[in-house]
Amino acid sequence: MSEREITDWLATQHDAMVAALREMVDTDGGSYDKAGVDAVGEQVRRFLGQHDIAVETIPGERFGDCLRATVEGGELASGNRRENILLMGHRDTVFPKGEPQRRPFRIENGIATGPGVCDMKAGLVMNMFVLAAFRKFGGAPGPLVGLFTGDEEIGSPEGRPVIEREAKSARAVFNSEPGRPNGGVVTGRKGGVFMVMDIEGRAAHSGGNFEAGVSAIGELAHKIIAIHALTDLARGITLNVGLVNGGQSVNTVAPSAQGQIDLRYVEPRDREEIMERIHAIVARSTVPGTRATLTIKGEFVPLTQTPDAARLFEGYVAAAAESGLAITGEFAGGCADSGFTAAMGAPTLCAVGPVGGKAHSPEEYLEIATMVPRAQALARAILRLGATGL
Repeated sequence: MSEREITDWLATQHDAMVAALREMVDTDGGSYDKAGVDAVGEQVRRFLGQHDIAVETIPGERFGDCLRATVEGGELASGNRRENILLMGHRDTVFPKGEPQRRPFRIENGIATGPGVCDMKAGLVMNMFVLAAFRKFGGAPGPLVGLFTGDEEIGSPEGRPVIEREAKSARAVFNSEPGRPNGGVVTGRKGGVFMVMDIEGRAAHSGGNFEAGVSAIGELAHKIIAIHALTDLARGITLNVGLVNGGQSVNTVAPSAQGQIDLRYVEPRDREEIMERIHAIVARSTVPGTRATLTIKGEFVPLTQTPDAARLFEGYVAAAAESGLAITGEFAGGCADSGFTAAMGAPTLCAVGPVGGKAHSPEEYLEIATMVPRAQALARAILRLGATGL
């Protein structure tokens, strides 16, 4: 095996990568569409099977199954060191059912579009082909594990324990979220908590019996103002009540209301402080007679750069330079599964996938010419992992 064999083979796979990406993008795969996410999983499984790569299925009860692919690698000198080199990616998207039919995959002037094209189906395709290259030519400095999960966009409620279990034996983690629009990768991310606040009031006719009512919507308004006031931009803490609903009819004092809360933070210690303040707001009633409950629906932890993660980043930068890429690192306000692996002590680098932008919107795009160079950069970074000291 030589590095040249792997990178030369990847250079011949552009058209095959595009074909695999087209099939994925044109397949439904919203987080709550288990059948669709698993259909994308079957495409992954079929490709890996064609390259004689073993795949284990970890069933999901409500959301997409997790697929765990393995490619054997060389033995490490230290038997006490974590061994596995983990390549991660999620198959689910944020889009409603039928979106691929409304906006199918297309390429125009080197720009690919379609639901999930960069976030993160291109990263999945890249991981598949990198695994296939190492299976074909060998040379990995340790076992390669490809983890293809199915519920990242909603906080990985079923995928998280699988990811954390895998992280315990991970020597290094490359998460193939989309490369930043400037071509950079992500070395740090915010944590996030996604919550639902339900408020109970009492219904009454708004004209004939107004005084007997207790407005849940009125209480929700007070709580929204108080929650938004917890935002501290200097500390990187933001609170957003992004969805609200409630009431029965325009002429009824509202008996119920709901607000969905997004908390983002940078420092792990900030989580408990802000959550205590949110719980206090929920417990306190400004409108007498209302009651409220708070439910956490999903959560991400921050991705923080440790000294080992910094070495991993430096090694990737050097490897990417061989592919003609000038890589910078940046902090991102968005959350990702990479935070879970970092929190388990695994050196982690995020956004090593092909370059794209405007995720979660109809304008989402991918620079199609970056697929092969980013795959080559990842392969080189894996081959040279020993030089980083990890």
